[in-house]
This record gives sequence, structure tokens and C-alpha cells, in this order.
Amino acid sequence: MSGKRKIAVVTSSRADYSHLYWVLVELSRQPDVELAIITMGPHLSREFGSTWKDIAKDGFVSAENIECLLSSDSDVGMAKTIGVATLGLADCLGRMRPDLLLLIADRYEMLAPASVALALRIPVAHIEGGDLSLGAIDDAVRNALTKLSHIHFTTTEVSRQRVISMGEEPWRVHATGSPSLDHLVKNTLLTRDEVERRLGIRLDRDTIAVIYHPVTISHDTLFEVDELLGALKNLPQRLLLISPNADAGSRELMSRMQALMAARGNADMITSIEHLAYLSLLKYLAVLVGNSSSGVMEAASLKLPVVNVGLRQKGREHAENVLDCPADRAQIENAICVALSQSFRDSLRNLINPYGDGHAAEKITRVLTTAPLSQSLLMKEPAPIRTMEEYAHSAG
Repeated sequence: MSGKRKIAVVTSSRADYSHLYWVLVELSRQPDVELAIITMGPHLSREFGSTWKDIAKDGFVSAENIECLLSSDSDVGMAKTIGVATLGLADCLGRMRPDLLLLIADRYEMLAPASVALALRIPVAHIEGGDLSLGAIDDAVRNALTKLSHIHFTTTEVSRQRVISMGEEPWRVHATGSPSLDHLVKNTLLTRDEVERRLGIRLDRDTIAVIYHPVTISHDTLFEVDELLGALKNLPQRLLLISPNADAGSRELMSRMQALMAARGNADMITSIEHLAYLSLLKYLAVLVGNSSSGVMEAASLKLPVVNVGLRQKGREHAENVLDCPADRAQIENAICVALSQSFRDSLRNLINPYGDGHAAEKITRVLTTAPLSQSLLMKEPAPIRTMEEYAHSAG
């Protein structure tokens, strides 16, 4: 036995790895921590850019690779992916037996490691509990992960209070901010020329980027898409389309986006982009359009106007740079017009990002390396139940 605290971290996609990067860096610097990275899902798929290579390029070594992503475009494929991941992770975590398992966010496949950890009595720490995204199954996944976890790292104080309201003991819940913002403090963003060379694109001063994911709460996950694409079709500005997540409907969505490119020209498509290049790209855009959480979290730090379309991010806390807009092409066009205006951009000069100060990784690492590894961590005390008299008194 090494005597070190073994902390396993699961990453399944380019998105969650970018948020976890500085946490992994901080954990790897701790002399008393044995870090084990578990790579799974879209990371290992050529269709989604084989992004496991980004992990290796950053100098990290994956302890285990879990093949689990079905080549499918359906909700049944998503459900089966959870099952395949559960089988692979049962063997992996059964061998590894880490002292703590760190998970992040709300991707459906994260239900697999959380469920396996529960059966193996491995304490789970979770990042981004308490956030809202009512138009996606992510919201239910996030809440399920919260109740299956024993330590919580929230992106805002509002989210911290929401996790506590779910019955989690306050000492377990830490408002650290989003670790995705650490890149903006600890890295130097690329220049415009460097972004263009790295991505193989041209950036005009009024380039609009589009990141749109299927609305997984709906049986028809693409019911909003025609309105969005209709609004984008006749825009004179250059478009940069960034591929969606591996959700039900993503292949059909890619097909429709490619049809839009062919119909209008003056557009590029990016399948995969590492996080520093992505954040640098945001710096040089005129507007970000779609329903990505990055428009809510990271874009505020760069004072970037965002048109948030439709249901997926409904309920999520955001700064004044985000213009919420229903999936109606006329209203989308109007919102983009507002976002492009100099007066709107000028109004964002003193914008403060509610998602933290760029030092989340240190805060998360401090808790992970000092949390008690005892039965008390696994045994969660129930929230007190108020009597009818207390309810009546609080109601006034």
C-alpha cells in the first residue's frame, strides 16, 4: 500500500474534460494523492473527434478506457450506452477501489459510474450540482448524481442553497465556482491569427458561432431546429457551426447543419475543439447563438453577447450578456440583431460572471484531499422534518 489517497476521475467528452483540466492538474501536484483518470464514451469515438488524444497530449495517462458509446442516434442507444458503461465500470472500479470518485456535470452516461460506486461503497464527489437546465434530461441526471454523491462542488451560491434544499448536509456542499473559468486565469488566450491557424478557419469581425444540442427532454429532440436554421439561413454574417453532443438526434442535427452550410455558403464546421482554442475563439466572435451551457458560463467572462435559444438551458442562472429567446425564427433574428448592436455590447463592459473567479480547482482539490475517509462520509444524515406547527408558523 502506498499510503496515498487514491482519487479516480471520470471523463467522457471534450466538454467535461475541459472543465476538469485544472482540477486534474492540481490533483496531480499533490504528493499524497494517487490520481487515476477513467476515460469513456465519446472520448473514444472517432465520430466525435477521438478526444482521448487531448488528454494524452496534456501529459495525463488514462488508467482505464471504457468503451461504451453505441453508434446510434436514438434514445434507446443512449439507454443502452448507460448499461454498457455500467458493466465496464463495475470491472474497472472493482479492481481500482479508489478512496474517492470525482464526477462532473450532467451527461446521461455519468449515471453509470455513480451507480457502480454506490454498489461498491465508493464515496462520490460531484461538480455542478444544483444548476438548472429544464429542457434536457441533464437536469434529472444532475439531481440524481447529487443524491448519489457525498461531496458537492457547486458553481454558484444559489446552486449551493439548492443542493442543501434537496436534503444534503451543508458541510458537504461547497460553492467553488465553475472550474471551466480557471482557464481564463491560468492560461494565456490565443491571438486571432493563432485561432485561425489552429482551427483552419477565417474569422471576420462579425463572425457568429452556433452551438446547438438536441433538446433531450422532448420525444422529438429536434423540434426547435428548423426555426433556428431558418433564422440563420439568410444572415449575411459568417457562420461557424460547432458540432453537437452525442445525444439522441445529433446525427440528424449534423446533417441539417451541413445542409444549411451548403445552402448559404460563408460558413465553416468544427467537429472538435480543445478548450483553450474554444475560449480564445469566444474572444473574437460577434455573437454566440444556440443552447450550449458555455454561453451561460464562460461567455460572460469575455463579455460576449449570447442568444440562448429554446428550452435546453431553461432556468439556468446567467449574466446580462445572455438574451433568452424562444425557438421562433423571427424572434431569433431580432435577438441576434440586438446582440450585434454596439449599444448592447457597451452595456456589458462592467459585467460580472456569477460562475466564479477562476480559482475553483484549488478549492475543489483542498476539499478532496482533506475530506474524512470514514463511514461518516458514506452515511448521510437526513434533513430534519418540520412539524405542522413549524410549517404553520413559517407560513405566517
